[in-house]
Amino acid sequence: MKLARFRTEDRTSWGLVLEEKGVLVEAPAALRSSEMIRVLTESGSELAQYFSAPSLCQLPLEQLTLLPPVALPGRILCVGLNYRAHVEEVGREMPRHPSIFLRAGDTLLGHNGEVPMPEVSECLDYEGELALVIGRGGSRIAQTEALTHIAGYTCFNDISVRDWQKQSVTAGKNFPGTAPCGPWLTTADAVGNPETLVISTRLNGREVQRDQVSNMTYTLPALIAYLSTIAPLKCGDIIATGTPAGVGSGRTPPVWMRPGDRVEVTISKVGTLTNTVGYPS
Repeated sequence: MKLARFRTEDRTSWGLVLEEKGVLVEAPAALRSSEMIRVLTESGSELAQYFSAPSLCQLPLEQLTLLPPVALPGRILCVGLNYRAHVEEVGREMPRHPSIFLRAGDTLLGHNGEVPMPEVSECLDYEGELALVIGRGGSRIAQTEALTHIAGYTCFNDISVRDWQKQSVTAGKNFPGTAPCGPWLTTADAVGNPETLVISTRLNGREVQRDQVSNMTYTLPALIAYLSTIAPLKCGDIIATGTPAGVGSGRTPPVWMRPGDRVEVTISKVGTLTNTVGYPS
């Protein structure tokens, strides 16, 4: 299943995406008041049956403002330097343990949203990534059980303000609207083995990144086990799993995003997240 949160002129809601038909079936009234991720976690594969009634409202996707798949994530946990080729292109050493940093919730931006160009920097860089959303929380989760704690997957663009990132990772990763996420949540059962997923990023139609999840240094089970040892993972936590090689800062000369640019992150079986860069306000 593909589930999406959306906004119209009169309401915020969520529903089931029928991508091939270009429509979203809005959740029944009895489910709308509950957070999408919690309904999915509690209902599991049985959730599909709630969308079978022919009387449910079907809305054209093109008329909806899609929102990040998780309304209020407790934490956005991001992994750096998780693809060897990316580590090499930025001149770093492979970390002995997963390199983790946090993002604030207000950095999230939905599909087709406009990324604000910072007034204080011209070094805006794309980072296409696979993100997973925790459904069933836990502490010290074993790697052998880790994938069962994933509710679903989504596309993530871990945009960096590179000159500020040199001051601190927190500074460079927490400008408003620099974490596009979406367009929807694709449930774990629809994805199957996540190691087969392919990530690609396009800037103004030109592919700039491509790699497979199987090439990560730290696998998804390893990341879940590691992070849940630090602190219990909770339903709705987002884990962005790292970007492949091809970032703008790794090129000669560097390629920075500019106002008017269009960036797309595509992950096989998951979807395509599209955003544009806006002008400084």
